[in-house]
Amino acid sequence: MAFEKNVFNKTSRTDSEIAFFGGMTIIYKSSIDLFLYVVGSSHENELMLMSVLTCLFESLSHVLRKNVEKRWLLENMDGAFLVLDEIVDGGVILESDPQQVIQKVNFRADDSSLTEQSVAQVSLPRLILLLWSFLPQCTNHLLL
Repeated sequence: MAFEKNVFNKTSRTDSEIAFFGGMTIIYKSSIDLFLYVVGSSHENELMLMSVLTCLFESLSHVLRKNVEKRWLLENMDGAFLVLDEIVDGGVILESDPQQVIQKVNFRADDSSLTEQSVAQVSLPRLILLLWSFLPQCTNHLLL
């Protein structure tokens, strides 16, 4: 969690959308009380990372009915997981078009076996750690 704390401390006080920290390229966006980060190696194309972040934000905005803030995200974690699952898999970018992600998420939500209890068992710090655990294996990473 030291990396996440240092990244947050560095990015929460600036108005830019990109930072370089610890040999990583960090693209980020804030909305009310929520910061969304896409982290890649220093060799990654910043425009690709930005397209992933834009896709994530717009898809979450649709799933959360334009309420992109921490409370709504936590209450709709199942939808957030579906969005993440459609955008990246193991650090590989699968989709960067929010309309395609929304269409796939809507289709999967009808067919999903996620229950409120199973989603509630995964807390936000666990999600961050889960996504962070892919760091040594992947070049693109997503942190919420």
